[in-house]
Formats: sequence, C-alpha cells, structure tokens
Amino acid sequence: MEPVLFVMAILGCGEGDAPCRQVAIVEARYQSEAACQAATESELARRDILYPTVVAQCRRADAAPRLLRASEVARPGGGAIPEQRQRFAAISSR
Repeated sequence: MEPVLFVMAILGCGEGDAPCRQVAIVEARYQSEAACQAATESELARRDILYPTVVAQCRRADAAPRLLRASEVARPGGGAIPEQRQRFAAISSR
C-alpha cells in the first residue's frame, strides 16, 4: 500500500459568496496534513497573488479540490481572522 501524501493548493478568493479560484499547486508533497498546514504560512508569504484573500488548502493528493466560497474563508472555524492576517489563511481539508 502506498503512503498517503498531501498537496497544498493556493486559492485566490474575491469577496462575498464568490467561489475561490485555485491559482497554484505547491510542488512539494507532504507526509501528513499537519506537515502541510505547518508549511502554509511560508508558502503563502512567497507568493504575490492579486486577490483580496489568498488561502492554502491542504488535501490528500488523490482527493478532488473542495469548493470554497469567499464567505467561508473569512470565518474559518466560525471565527474571524485577525485583521492583520486577513489576506492569508490556511483551510483544513476537513
């Protein structure tokens, strides 16, 4: 059985209920979702993507992308992202 690998998709989100658009897939593959999540801040900081909100979505390499809406990104886990971090967020595959 092959090990489960995770990929990081970079998404650009508009405002309101508009769907986020996948703009890149990070070349690295991660051994766990936790390792992928740990790498999101540095990966997002390296990119210059012109969207109001840019997020990283970690998911299994064999999984289809999950559709996200901008309104979901503004409140991951039900809370608000602190103002200084609104441009960047990591979204769990759960």
